[in-house]
Amino acid sequence: MAGNLGFDELKRAVKAGTIDTVIVAMVDMEGRLVGKRFQAQYFVDSAHKETHACDYLLADDIDMEPVPGYAVASWDKGYGDFVLRPDMSTLRRLPWLDGTALVLADVLDHHQHDLAHSPRAVLRAQVARLAATNMRAFLASELEFYLFDETYDGAQGKRYAGLKTAGAYIEDYHILQTTKEEGVMRAVRNGLEGAGIPVENSKGEWGPGQEEINVRYADALEMADRHAILKNGIKEIAWAKGKCVTFMAKWNYGLAGSSAHIHASLWDKAGRKPLFLDAAAAHGMSALMRAFVAGQLKYARDITYFLAPHINSYKRFQVGTFAPTKTIWSRDNRTAGFRLCGEGGKAIRIECRIGGADLNPYLAFAALVAAGLAGVAEKLKLPPAYEGDAYVGKALPEVPKTLREAADCLARSKMLRTAFGDGVVEHYVHTAKWEQFEYDRRVTDWELMRGFERY
Repeated sequence: MAGNLGFDELKRAVKAGTIDTVIVAMVDMEGRLVGKRFQAQYFVDSAHKETHACDYLLADDIDMEPVPGYAVASWDKGYGDFVLRPDMSTLRRLPWLDGTALVLADVLDHHQHDLAHSPRAVLRAQVARLAATNMRAFLASELEFYLFDETYDGAQGKRYAGLKTAGAYIEDYHILQTTKEEGVMRAVRNGLEGAGIPVENSKGEWGPGQEEINVRYADALEMADRHAILKNGIKEIAWAKGKCVTFMAKWNYGLAGSSAHIHASLWDKAGRKPLFLDAAAAHGMSALMRAFVAGQLKYARDITYFLAPHINSYKRFQVGTFAPTKTIWSRDNRTAGFRLCGEGGKAIRIECRIGGADLNPYLAFAALVAAGLAGVAEKLKLPPAYEGDAYVGKALPEVPKTLREAADCLARSKMLRTAFGDGVVEHYVHTAKWEQFEYDRRVTDWELMRGFERY
């Protein structure tokens, strides 16, 4: 689904004065929108073709500090510019910001080549691999987050301790409690819909003040765009209402983590025939689907970094919390890392439950597609579905327990080096190692509380 605003329509809105600002944003390695706000007339006149930004934006950390050691950008190279080329199919109004439109941009070098390590380019490459075999992937991500009766400034002033969640008890599917939060969530649903992102529903989740938002599935790139825009939009809408949210995978040790479950299926080039469906086969799973899922299982550890990219991500993988700890598949069993959904029908799909709400959708989608395609190429056989409580199952393959372990799996992955290229893999291995390095040299509140007097 294209954005909800055509270029001619934008021109008319600019002339009429109903749109005066156009945000041109790329997606950084964290999955955040970064870019510029253009006076709308200037965008219409020339900036719709391209603009520029500093190349450190794909060689920095979450604090936006330049990180040494990247091959693509450094002080030695002078931190020059790269090109941002607006993808006009993503142009849309942002109803929650007055007079404002948004367009996402691809990142290119000055010879108009995609930068292979930019998240949108990483996913585009995997979409192209599917297209070469007359297939396309439909994906959907279920995004969870916590809503707080706090402002961002207030939460920062408290050093993010003792924060008041929007609810006081578990609110999974709870209507009364979510009614209390409807002032924000209704604005989120209506705002996203007005921005051309079709919302299916929102619901309470398994923590106090925890929400889930579900939007309509789409082609891989379009769905990643929706995910990035809605995440930014939820933050902006909450801020405008004097609230704040967090997409941390695990913001509080004693509360449920926040996930980004990813549903995936393959279809023919026209998007009419579900290639995962074989009504005559066991569970309705076609041979293609079985091989695809087998690839995701085989390479689950290789791709975990792209599903769990931060130190905090690994705090979510706890027994009995609806977050998986085993890289196995099951039939409608929420204790497994991969779950068969829509069994026997056109909507048959595989749900990856490993990812946290902090993932970058472009990188996560690309990794899952690459793993699945490797399974197809290798003609892998799918093991039987696991039955029972996977948390206590014996001798089952494990989700990596730490960022350090996941980074090692990424670095050694021949599959991802073939699918993404050595340069892309090394870029993100370096990102992971820097995150680990930054954490390793910090003193945490837990250490102080545990050791200040007792050591």
